[in-house]
This record gives sequence, structure tokens and C-alpha cells, in this order.
Amino acid sequence: MTAHPNDCILIVDFGSQVTQLIARRVREAGVYSEIAPFNAAAEAFERLKPRGIILSGGPASVTDAGSPRAPQHFFEAGIPILGICYGQQTMCAQLGGSVTPSTDNREFGRAFIEVTRECSLFHGLWKEGERHQVWMSHGDKVDALPAGFHPVAASEGAPFAVTADESRRFYGVQFHPEVVHTPDGAKLIANFARHVCGLAGDWSMAEFRAAKIAEIREQVGDGKVICGLSGGVDSAVAAVLIHEAIGDQLTCVFVDHGLMRMGEADQVVGLFREHYGIPLVHVNAETLFLSGLKGETDPEKKRKFIGKTFIDVFEEEARKIGGAEFLAQGTLYPDVIESVSFTGGPSVTIKSHHNVGGLPERMNMKLVEPLRELFKDEVRALGRELGLPEIFVGRHPFPGPGLAIRIPGEVTKERCDILRKADAIYLEEIRNAGLYDAIWQAFAVLLPVKTVGVMGDGRTYDSVCALRAVTSTDGMTADIYPFDAAFLSRVATRIVNEVQGINRVTYDYTSKPPGTIEWE
Repeated sequence: MTAHPNDCILIVDFGSQVTQLIARRVREAGVYSEIAPFNAAAEAFERLKPRGIILSGGPASVTDAGSPRAPQHFFEAGIPILGICYGQQTMCAQLGGSVTPSTDNREFGRAFIEVTRECSLFHGLWKEGERHQVWMSHGDKVDALPAGFHPVAASEGAPFAVTADESRRFYGVQFHPEVVHTPDGAKLIANFARHVCGLAGDWSMAEFRAAKIAEIREQVGDGKVICGLSGGVDSAVAAVLIHEAIGDQLTCVFVDHGLMRMGEADQVVGLFREHYGIPLVHVNAETLFLSGLKGETDPEKKRKFIGKTFIDVFEEEARKIGGAEFLAQGTLYPDVIESVSFTGGPSVTIKSHHNVGGLPERMNMKLVEPLRELFKDEVRALGRELGLPEIFVGRHPFPGPGLAIRIPGEVTKERCDILRKADAIYLEEIRNAGLYDAIWQAFAVLLPVKTVGVMGDGRTYDSVCALRAVTSTDGMTADIYPFDAAFLSRVATRIVNEVQGINRVTYDYTSKPPGTIEWE
């Protein structure tokens, strides 16, 4: 059994940077979707048996020899197909039309199309004669349509901005409906999924939960599973889901490196051991980690030491448990989607964005990755479906190396304790102001800088604390959160008054890019 429903849409990836957004829009319409690189699409088609296909955009030119194509038999399968940008172009080329480079009227950015004919894709949304904003990004364009197709919308640079073959239910759009800059784009994709493909739109986390539990039971049987807990959302949701499936066959290992936020270790232990009754090994390794970090100031060396030591400790505890065949990880869908290169092959291998990287090979264990079909916000939704408290489900991202990369320079227990207190005050004030959920990530940083201050009648020479808060959708780009001056003043006053060792507070106004979200 697999965790996907039969009623799903296959998205063929030609290397667009926004292919993931197509999957998001389909799922937002209540329809399950999966992405497959174009060179693995035939296998995915057989496995999924989709009710519809979407061909993504991509950086290649259809006019180039050897540029990627969709499997030809997709067009003979009798199911609806939507081609987006490059997807429209390759569909037209493969069915007998033609594509040419657009030397004079290339379109990049906001554009407007005029609807010239009714179309099922526009059902209940756009009407003939209307003008609508879309987001274009193309140098090539379709200049001759295959038999059976007709134009239904045009832009200044693309006479075939939207094309349709209603009898075969094939549609092509030159613009990108998946991006927010096409205001009605999500509705167009929902129309394709629901109206054209005839899907019910009833895919839910409850359905995913039930199917995934059955899949875990089938995969694991009566075997034992170990799971490394980090205190983050992904590993917590994975652990609770697996425990619901197989009970005490699961043992969680929480390696406490002494670099967590205030009260975080107690929350993890309390939730899993006391609330859920999940067998949990709590390893207090603070001394080991801090002694290894002593004197180290290079951020990359700090990261590598923490990662390697975490693996060593986890591996040792797994040996003590003994007999586990399976290793559970909170791998998410963006981590397993392969990007596609200009030359037609995957440009990178599947990334390992988990907390126990390298362990499956070292320990000769089989992986259980129950979240690998989900995006981050879907993991949060599954966590709520499983009944995890909001303090876990809705928490901001927290790096694996913990406070070590929020303390530029040497990491010591004293500096960790100072930062923990400042960070707790900052997050408390954010929650009190009702702003926590509006912010992607917020945290304090303890700088390796001391400044002169005055407290009472005395001179101080203490550390500087920087505050960071950003908004984002995926962490790839981020903008600063625009706190008002009164809020920042209140936080700064509390930190200086309540945290011994800090006498000055600053706010980081740097976006990403050029900065990163974390300081190290």
C-alpha cells in the first residue's frame, strides 16, 4: 500500500525553479499531487496511475537538440494534460506544432492577456473579452498549433498565450499560473484539477494519516524502529505518527547537546515520555559538546563538530538499544525532489536534510520516512491532525547546531545561558504582541562584542545582543519583520534589565539575500 490516493495528478518537472509551487496549488485544491523529473516520469505514471498530468516550465529551449520531452505515450493515455510555459511548448512540438525563439517580443514579468474564446480551464472564472494579469517568463513561443488546438487567450508577445484542445482535454498556458504574481493562477490550476480532471478535491490530512499508518505497519512488520528527536516539528510529527502505527516498537533518542532554547529539552522529554508514553532515551551530552567546542570560533568547524558528535552519540545509543532494523527520519518532500539540468539529467542527487545524516549507511539500517510526501505547512497540518500541542506544531525553525551558530565566536555554557534568557524574553514579547505566527523565524544572537554602558551609577562593560526576525514562505528568501519602535524598545529594556551580561541590544535589518537568516 502507498500513502497516495488513486485520484491524483502527476507533475512532470522540466527544471523550473517554481515546480514545487504547482504541487502546492494542486494540493491546495484538495487534490493529491506528486512531482517526477521528466526522465523518471514514465515510472511515476505507472506507479501513480494519475487522473491528470501537468507539464512544468523549465530553463531549456524546445528548439535545442536534445532538450527534454514528455513521454509520448502520455498524450495517448486519454487523460487531461496542462502544459505550463516550457510544458506548453514541448506539448505543441511533440503533437505536431512548432516553437520559435521570440527575438522581438520576449516577455518577462507582469503581462496582460485577453480572453478570446470560452474554455473549460476558465470555467466560472474568466469570460471572453476580459483582460487579466499574468506572470510571464519566456524567450521562446508557440507559433503554430497542432491539429485540434485553438487559441483561447493572447498577450502582446504571445498570440497563443492560452491554447486548448477541448476534445482531448489538452491545455497550454505560456504564463506561470502557479506564482502569486498571476492573481487568478491558483483558481486556474484548481479548475484543471477539479473541473477538467473531475477530481473531488477531498484529499485531506486525515486520509494521509490513515494511509501512511497502514504503510508503516506494512513496511516495518514486527521490526524495531529508532528515531532521532531534535526538538523540531519534523522529527516530532514523524515520531508520533510512527508510534501511532507500531506502538512500542519505536524508541526515540533525544541527544541533548546543551545548545537548546530555554526549557526546550524538558518540553521534548515531557511530551514524548509522559504525554504520549513513547519509549525515549534522553542523552544529556552537554559536557561532551561544550568541551569539544571550547576555543573554536570558526562557524563551519563548529557545525561539523556538532554534526559528527551527534552521529557518534546517536550511534552509541542505538547499539545499546539493539536489534533495530529501521531508522526513522523527518525528511520532507522538498528534500527529495530532484532538480533537472539543462542537458536533461538530474543536476543534483537527492539531498539529505535530516538530523542523522550518514547514519543509514554506517548502521546498515532501512529508512522509514513517513513525511517524505509532505511540504512543511502540510507537516504542521498533520501534527495538528495527530493532536500535537501548538507549541510544537507552530514553532519557528531551529537549526540543528542550536545556539552554537547564534553565538559567533567561542561557545561556552555561560554564553549559552545568557543567550537563552535573552531569547526567551524576546519570544515571550513576540507572543504577547500576537505576532509569533506572522513571523517565519525570530531569535536572539549573542555577539562577540562588548560595549560600555551605565547602570545606576556604575560603568558596565558587557555583551551586545542582536535581535533577528524575518518573514518568508520557504526560507530561501526572507525580509525583515517591521516591528514598531515601541516594541523593540520594550524588548531591549527587558533584556538589559533582566539578563546579566548584556548592556546593549540591536535589531538586524538585513534581508536574505544579501544576508542569511542565521548569523553563522
